[in-house]
Amino acid sequence: MITKRIIPCLDVKNGRVVKGVNFQGLSDVSSPVELAKYYSDNGADELVFYDITASAEGRALFTDILTQVASTIFIPLTVGGGINTVEDFDRVLKCGADKVSVNSGAIKNPSLISAAAEKYGSQCVVLSVDAKRVDGHYCVFAKGGRENTGMDAIQWIKKGIELGAGEIVLNSIDTDGVKKGFDLEMLRAVCDISPVPVIASGGAGSADDFIKLFKTIPEVDAGLAASIFHFGEVKIPQLKEKLKENNINVR
Repeated sequence: MITKRIIPCLDVKNGRVVKGVNFQGLSDVSSPVELAKYYSDNGADELVFYDITASAEGRALFTDILTQVASTIFIPLTVGGGINTVEDFDRVLKCGADKVSVNSGAIKNPSLISAAAEKYGSQCVVLSVDAKRVDGHYCVFAKGGRENTGMDAIQWIKKGIELGAGEIVLNSIDTDGVKKGFDLEMLRAVCDISPVPVIASGGAGSADDFIKLFKTIPEVDAGLAASIFHFGEVKIPQLKEKLKENNINVR
């Protein structure tokens, strides 16, 4: 049985880790380098680093902090934010990233997914999707959740996988930072159509939320969270113990 991964997420703005609710109201948390090292030393399976305002500000991702983070940790690192070209992939991979996450850049230019998959392999290309319910449909949002693209999230994920994305991160804007549990309904809809690993993001408030996630939708490969880890509300070693007690396979 495949082990479930626990993945902290660093949302980085102006060189600091920040956290908000429903993608709004960001507050300062910590230094990304210190926090990354803490997670690497304390049982995280992977780490996600998002430069969260790069796309909205129309600039390239900050590479100096990224290089420091990559050189500090010993777990796989996924990096996203302002990834618009294959050259952007090249840049962050050279900084030490293992996988590259595309979101707004792929919405603007879907062929970015296939070009990157061809050059670096599908395992390197992560399609991150910010989705929210609008009139009963799951809609894709761009630019850090600021802009409704009008695209259907399930159809977009299907297309992304066909183009070569090797992993999906589903960020539910509806549950982001609310700490009432993952968006199981939306995750179910994605897992039903995805032959590649799906990472659940948005809504974790306790260890029980991870247990419920993996028990309800065994196809989900990983749980990603930010604030509950950043503020020490849930510690990863204890979370993994709890998951094991509930017969959920973890590393």
